Amino acid sequence: MNLTVTSWQFWALLSAAFAALTAIFAKVGIENINSDFATFIRTIIILIVLGAILLASGQFQSPAMITGKTWAFLGLSGLATGASWLCYFRALKIGNAAQVAPIDKLSVVLVAVFGAVFLGERLTGANWLGVALIAAGAVLVAYRG
Repeated sequence: MNLTVTSWQFWALLSAAFAALTAIFAKVGIENINSDFATFIRTIIILIVLGAILLASGQFQSPAMITGKTWAFLGLSGLATGASWLCYFRALKIGNAAQVAPIDKLSVVLVAVFGAVFLGERLTGANWLGVALIAAGAVLVAYRG
């Protein structure tokens, strides 16, 4: 695996690490607050930090230059993200982080299925075995018998 700053693997591993920290920090942070309001606070912080990064790095783009299709799909993605966050924080409020996070990661399984069905992405037999193992692993980690 090529783990340079320009590789997708590097950024995917960082994403996983930050997602893990998100679960731990959120579980502690929502202890005495409504989970929906906690999601609202988190979203404001994300907006501020990301806006600062875009401005500081000169990557901000004119919204007028974005196509209608891009707006539509990014809008749908934003709605899905918001729904995911609300559900995730509600689950964290009720359950243990060590149980909630693995079930949330079943999104990996769903992305593989949706990618194959809707985007025509092709996975090999070994890839599908990995998807099945991820699903089984998530269930086993979350299971409290």
